[in-house]
Amino acid sequence: MKICVKVCGRCFVYGERKRKVNTRLISSNRAVINFVPGVCTYASWTRMYPTSCDTFVALPPSTEGQRIVFGKNSDRPCDEVQEVVYFPAKDHEPGEKLECTYIEIEQVAQTHAVVLSRPAWLWGAEMGANEHQVCIGNEAVWGKESVDGQEALLGMDLVRLALERADTAERAVDVITDLLEKHGQGGNCMEDECGLTYHNSFLISDRSEAWVLETAGKYWAAERVEAGYRNISNEYSITTKIDREHPELRTYAEKQRWWNGKTEFSFAKVYSYSNTARIEAAEGRYCEGRKLLHKSQGHITAETMMEILRDKESGINMEGLFMTTGSMVSVVPKDQNLPGVHFFTATPDPERSVFKPFIFVVDIKQLKHTCSPCFGEEDPVKKKPRFQSKPNRKHPLFLKHEGAAVIIDSGGERGERMEEEMRALEKQKLAEMEKYLTKGIEDATLLVHLFTDTVDEEFSIYSNA
Repeated sequence: MKICVKVCGRCFVYGERKRKVNTRLISSNRAVINFVPGVCTYASWTRMYPTSCDTFVALPPSTEGQRIVFGKNSDRPCDEVQEVVYFPAKDHEPGEKLECTYIEIEQVAQTHAVVLSRPAWLWGAEMGANEHQVCIGNEAVWGKESVDGQEALLGMDLVRLALERADTAERAVDVITDLLEKHGQGGNCMEDECGLTYHNSFLISDRSEAWVLETAGKYWAAERVEAGYRNISNEYSITTKIDREHPELRTYAEKQRWWNGKTEFSFAKVYSYSNTARIEAAEGRYCEGRKLLHKSQGHITAETMMEILRDKESGINMEGLFMTTGSMVSVVPKDQNLPGVHFFTATPDPERSVFKPFIFVVDIKQLKHTCSPCFGEEDPVKKKPRFQSKPNRKHPLFLKHEGAAVIIDSGGERGERMEEEMRALEKQKLAEMEKYLTKGIEDATLLVHLFTDTVDEEFSIYSNA
């Protein structure tokens, strides 16, 4: 059985792997949707919004040992490919320009090495880490401040820019807010003519602390997190604990008559919609995420975070027109002498994926198995009008995993054996990484191809099944 849904001219086909479409996962200003097996029906939408993405961080004493554990599910259109790519540190010439997804900005003198999980069509990233063990994930948020459809910096561009330019979490806050003030945020966030736009929130961590940064246009509020745990979803979550803010955050709210200037100022209360279906859905996942973190409080590990990201009952592991297309978990010791380990799936649905480790060392080359084809200046994203066609962006691991998912979903012995071997590989890598997390790196050359070699092992599982 197949279910085919056409949204804004796009065809989403669900085969044996997706037997139903969860209509609660999407919302619109107006929509007429008929899900008929075998029939491609049209949904008339003015806008199509994701209602998911969840980012988490846990710090001592919530974690085991003196470690920070970071995690994120990137929930994007179900036909979008997410790649995992690496860029080394680099020095840049004075006056050099940088081309982001839509606009060109000034380049800085030096950029840090970064590993990114990103939709293959854009410049920025949904999540990632840098050589200084700064980790960032972003979320789509909406509120009373209107979203600018004009092309500017995407929230995903800001994730990458902050990772390339900041060596601490707080400096990442500075980078993002400075760029917001100078260039603004805006532009289509989906590889399509639908025009998906949103504001952004960010969860940022380093070896010692985390920051939540939530934006509404150029206005923003930031909250420092020094212990315990924190998560963000597709809603504003900063209330009265505001450690840093835009200098005009409150006066602007007063001018808009969102706040009377006398009652206690809560960023979420003042800048959020009073109530929408999308906000209710996000709040549900936000609360479920906090419950899952609280459940393991004091014992949160990489494995704990992976299980949270795999949780489908809570909606954190999303299925439907928007689904989890990539996942990340990072473990960063507070000890500066120990490396951080960053795990990425580079494939959809963490329940059917392997978290593969990456460690920053010298001489790492591009991660060829998870790097999508490049189309240069002929890419439909770069040509105007944009998004007139969509090239095949599937990278080698995506293609192999696509075939493996069909076998797993068949429910047979072959699929069960494959899942067992995938989990065994992941468990093996977690055990191997524990050595580096506790004792450090003796021979960095053994880690240059760590991520790629693990993908090769994943390939072997799919080939031998």
